[in-house]
Amino acid sequence: MVRTEVLTEVRTRVCTRVRREMRTEVRAGVCARVRGGRVAACVLGASLACASLDAQSPRTHRLEATPATVAYGHYWSESKPVLRIASGDILDVDTLLTSTPDRLEKAGVKPADVQASLRAIVETVKDRGPGGHILTGPVWVESTAPGDALEVKVLAIDLPIAYGYNGCSGFIRENCEQGRPITIIPLDRHRMIGTFQPGIEIPLKPFFGSMGVAPPPALGRVNSSPPGIHAGNLDNKELVAGTTLWIPVHVPGALFQIGDGHAAQGDGEVDQTAIETSLRGRVQLTVRKGMTLKWPRAETPTHYISMGIDVDLTTATRIAIQEMVDFLVETKKLDRHSSYQLTSLAGDVAITQLVDGTMGVHVKMPKDIFK
Repeated sequence: MVRTEVLTEVRTRVCTRVRREMRTEVRAGVCARVRGGRVAACVLGASLACASLDAQSPRTHRLEATPATVAYGHYWSESKPVLRIASGDILDVDTLLTSTPDRLEKAGVKPADVQASLRAIVETVKDRGPGGHILTGPVWVESTAPGDALEVKVLAIDLPIAYGYNGCSGFIRENCEQGRPITIIPLDRHRMIGTFQPGIEIPLKPFFGSMGVAPPPALGRVNSSPPGIHAGNLDNKELVAGTTLWIPVHVPGALFQIGDGHAAQGDGEVDQTAIETSLRGRVQLTVRKGMTLKWPRAETPTHYISMGIDVDLTTATRIAIQEMVDFLVETKKLDRHSSYQLTSLAGDVAITQLVDGTMGVHVKMPKDIFK
């Protein structure tokens, strides 16, 4: 189900005060001192001011994960949007973990603890692949066109279920015991830790592993696993609540999708899974005209982040470093020589993930060095 609600916090606070003061002034005769219809004009003016504020406030759209609101395993320029929103609006969105009820129950999850929405989607959605992620969307963002950037502000992330899982495959899969079921990891949502084994507690820092837009039409229906110029399955653990991601747009409306919730993950994601779980989040989607990007970029409260993606790790690293150099030239007005030096002196180069088909590298530049 898709439900749209109006974000009323600012409007209610301001307009309640305006209307309260307006009534007080009318009672005191401030407006009444003037003749005739001026009292009505006073009332009408205040009402119009609040109506204008209503029109300018972002709207919050509730988007649940149902068989009618997900793309199962792909990003695609021909996918039909499940919701249309204005630039600047907010999604209150549910996402589901990348698994099936059977696998979860075989690993020890009680049937009652498997989300009904996951059961419904796995049972009824037949249009799947070529990947396996259940992605909520796509969402059409009005006024967005190829050549723009889509700004994704991650406002909040909550953990709706008290467990996640970890599989075993990935970069050095010969360490994995064949036939062993996925590992269920209990999540303490009050202490924000996951218990891997007795005596081993992992701090929870939830983020959406996959946030992306439709790829260029020429690429067709793209597997949800490899990230690319459309962003998608970045698996970048830095993208927690309070961060912003910018994605180059390739089709009208952007066609934003989100999913692959992670409660925690290490850089590299070496066994191909994090603590995989379902999430509920609030993200604000805004079109940025004139912001021309080759690759996704991000910003946290403390760092600027550039990204590189390629099937070859060296190439991905070169892209991420060059993207940071270009960013410093554009935004800090340094020449390329100095920008490259600064990336070596203050930037941290990290492997985002090694396991998604295309490899990811990101560079973190601390903000506090710029005075």
